[in-house]
Amino acid sequence: MMRRLIICVGLALLWFPSVANAHEARPLYVEIVEQQENAYVVKWMTPPTVPRSNRPMVALPADCTQAGAIWTCPTSLAGRDITIAYPKFNPSVSTLLRISLHGGEQHTVLGSPDEGTLAIPERETTTGVARQYGILGVEHILIGYDHLLFLICLLFIAGTGRRILIVVTGFTLAHSLTLVSAAIGFIRVPIPPIEAIIALSVVFLATEIAKAARENTPRNTLTWRYPIAVSSSFGLLHGFGFASVLGDIGLPQTEAVTALLFFNIGIEIGQLVFIGVIVALAWAYRRIVAQDTSGAEPSIGKLAHATSYGVGMLASYWLVDRLAGFPW
Repeated sequence: MMRRLIICVGLALLWFPSVANAHEARPLYVEIVEQQENAYVVKWMTPPTVPRSNRPMVALPADCTQAGAIWTCPTSLAGRDITIAYPKFNPSVSTLLRISLHGGEQHTVLGSPDEGTLAIPERETTTGVARQYGILGVEHILIGYDHLLFLICLLFIAGTGRRILIVVTGFTLAHSLTLVSAAIGFIRVPIPPIEAIIALSVVFLATEIAKAARENTPRNTLTWRYPIAVSSSFGLLHGFGFASVLGDIGLPQTEAVTALLFFNIGIEIGQLVFIGVIVALAWAYRRIVAQDTSGAEPSIGKLAHATSYGVGMLASYWLVDRLAGFPW
């Protein structure tokens, strides 16, 4: 019995290294440096567990020519593929590709063990970055429910077209200022407290709406008397929230100003679209849904009052949830 156990253990020890080598943790490292336009130096390092007889070859596209260590291509490698070929078998090794382009642009690509080709990212262009980050800005504001509820509350508080223009302008200028300042690193603030205060800002506006509706005296509330001060001060906080999202996305290396500008423009476009939809729904409520038999247009105060309670409860939940996430 003991003899059989020793044999089994010995066979297992002989088998284990082959299993470990089958999934090498260290990747094949490939570095491509564009020394001058369309002229590249290609280097690679193979993990030591890959046998010398199975060392891979890295090749650029077929229309590129090699002279010593320099590869010359008729066009840029941006957006094209490189090939990785093992002479005997694929040793299940990942590939880490780092490419430095002539203009200072750098990219890192991680390929899985079964990928024989790797695509080099497209070169950053002003038009492409503007389109990409503009869309990201629109998408972010339309899925940022705390920001949208804050805007709804601002619209209810403003009431008239002129006051809506004032509060929205104040909110826009304020959050644009802090978005840019935080994105370029001029101002650094911890994000969890900011997210909690953003939720608190929605609770505050919902409370103001409910108070005005209950007392039937909206002109006595702080938000009615100082609308631009309220929208601007809270807008500064919302700007930090936008900046945190942009920080997660990251700015491109060569078109950072364009990305920052169009991300902000995208936010404003999404904001204007949302405001337009809310104003249209309020118009429909007054003219179609809630018109009484006498033909008089009803006040939107009851709708605002009811909405404030739902918004306030949801924002209060966000506030408690975000506070609970603090590292106390």
